[in-house]
Amino acid sequence: MEPAAGPAQSPPMIPARLTGALSLIPGLIVCVAVALAAVAVQVLEVRLFGRGWIDAIVLAILIGAAIRSVWTPPEVLRSGIEFSARTLLEIAVVLLGASVSAATVIAIGPGLLAGTAVVVVLALAISYGIGRLLRLPPRMAVLIACGNAICGNSAIAAVAPVVDAEAKDVSAAIAFTAVLGVAVVLLLPLLGAALQLTDVRYGVLAGLTVYAVPQVLAATLPVGAVANQAGTLIKLVRVLMLGPVCLVLAILMAVRRREGEAVAAPRSGVAIHQLIPWFIIGFLLMMAARSTGLIPAAAVPVMADTAKVLTALSMAALGLSTDARAVARSGVRIAAVVILSLLALLGLALALIYLLALV
Repeated sequence: MEPAAGPAQSPPMIPARLTGALSLIPGLIVCVAVALAAVAVQVLEVRLFGRGWIDAIVLAILIGAAIRSVWTPPEVLRSGIEFSARTLLEIAVVLLGASVSAATVIAIGPGLLAGTAVVVVLALAISYGIGRLLRLPPRMAVLIACGNAICGNSAIAAVAPVVDAEAKDVSAAIAFTAVLGVAVVLLLPLLGAALQLTDVRYGVLAGLTVYAVPQVLAATLPVGAVANQAGTLIKLVRVLMLGPVCLVLAILMAVRRREGEAVAAPRSGVAIHQLIPWFIIGFLLMMAARSTGLIPAAAVPVMADTAKVLTALSMAALGLSTDARAVARSGVRIAAVVILSLLALLGLALALIYLLALV
């Protein structure tokens, strides 16, 4: 008589977290491929023209959007693409905090420091007003205002998760800001020469108006070391404004959500994580750690490079999530808002320069 068969052996269960992590891999691979293609194009730019006019971060979103216009990613790729577009971007924002030191800001001097902060706040308000006047959606107007007033693509990428911006809005804002940023680098030296600005004044003007730190270097190095140092310092102050601006926006968004929830089900309290996203807290903690010396100087470039890599992957994911036809339909108004916002920023910068009577 044969022994009775025991209960059927079920296959070992894969932990849910591991399954979720594995499901991200296909989408992550696609994002990495797009980001690598962007880096390759930038390298080609440098070899052909001597410098990379369009950063790999911008190229990543453009290449991703171009692919998305002819191919819709299948379901198996979506979780990895969504993870790259949001979570990796939030990690990058945290790492960016290590690039800002309080000592650098103090070296600028109280007058110019306060003036730069005022210019940023006014530029934010004016740009947002222009966007709403031209009937852009509120979140799109916020993205363009932050990109124009603070630090271009990095600000747009950092603010996007705070205000829950849609991928198509982020893509459009970055695309138009990137194109105009290159134009500013090319035309600003001509304006400086026409106005007969000193090296210090030109450096401050570049620091207040040029979008990205590498673009500040490109705009000021041909003028001289003094212009380069002044421009870089002012630009870092603008970058420093990213943390407080994101914090204010996070609180405003939380208040709006709270008001909406109160209509259906009033509650007595708000948790801190509902007011301030974790990555904003991380940004501020990183900035404090850098200022107090807890982060070694040698680690700062590594963290900055890591943030740039993660941002490139996020931008590739955003591009792959964006229908370029939807972006094109709103292109004229966005372009008008970006150009008018930059002109307003330029006017504010010149007013500050002459008001402070910089040498």
